[in-house]
Amino acid sequence: MAKTSRLAGAVLGAMALAGSLAGCGGDSLEQDKSGTGASGGASAGGKGSLVVGAAAFTESKVLAELYAQVLRDAGYDASVTTVKNRELYEPSLEKGEIDVVPEYAATIAEFLNAKANGPKAPEEKPVASSDVGATVAALEKLATPRGLKVLPPGEAVDQNAFAVSREFAEKNNLTSLSDLGRSKIRVRIAAGDECEVRPFCAPGLKKTYGIDVAGVDPKGVGTPQAKQAVKDGEDQLVLTTTTDATLESFGLVLLEDDRKLQNADNVLPVVNAEDAGSPEIADALGKITRALTTEDLVELNRKVDAERAKPQEVAKEYLVSKGLLVKR
Repeated sequence: MAKTSRLAGAVLGAMALAGSLAGCGGDSLEQDKSGTGASGGASAGGKGSLVVGAAAFTESKVLAELYAQVLRDAGYDASVTTVKNRELYEPSLEKGEIDVVPEYAATIAEFLNAKANGPKAPEEKPVASSDVGATVAALEKLATPRGLKVLPPGEAVDQNAFAVSREFAEKNNLTSLSDLGRSKIRVRIAAGDECEVRPFCAPGLKKTYGIDVAGVDPKGVGTPQAKQAVKDGEDQLVLTTTTDATLESFGLVLLEDDRKLQNADNVLPVVNAEDAGSPEIADALGKITRALTTEDLVELNRKVDAERAKPQEVAKEYLVSKGLLVKR
């Protein structure tokens, strides 16, 4: 999930955006707006259609399913569409082609900071910090002029994290990212290609920890392919998250972010204010926000990544267990 901003490619033509969306999910946004999107399932009723956007990693897909299912239960025709990354889905959220996305407070704040004030803004004049309240307040100031509404954050938090193989850590006596920087070992990072420019990925590792980054292997954020590459020694470092539930099965361990490169990223919904800014929608999504914990995220991710359960099924089981959805 290196969730923070990359501006290259953020402003895309409508045809390029539609093509990317179709390539990710197989359905256009217009199709998803009709309630026949990738998540499937019957709608609860006639309060209108809503498209919930998901980024292309497990946790985002699960969160999007949680959102869509509580919205359906509240009477909306809600569907899920998966979009590769924030650079693609955020402009679509502004346009109302996507109505709701699960987001991470610090990350989306800095993304919009860069979009409003230039690509160097997150580094030179950051608005996010470890203070969730201050971060959300800054986010609201950036989001509102773009027609976006930020709903309250919850306790569940997910941060970028970097892992190495247990063997590599033991051989080089590594427990933290500072240890890796001091070791002067040249590393290649298995991550999304945007890691090369995102301030909390490769540039941040270089600046904050002095880590010698040889390059980025574009295998995705926390994907099995990325983790396997580190396990096999093809790459030395993998970008994942603190809620990754499959590290142990790959023989990987997290390195401590001891200099606090990453900001606290509390989960919260961001919606298109015009299309999805109603109190009813906020109330429905708030049920998820209030219930969800970081430990819940780890377990939900584990069920999808380790047990190969479908995000739709995992989401439904969780909602039923929390009394947020009646089992049918």
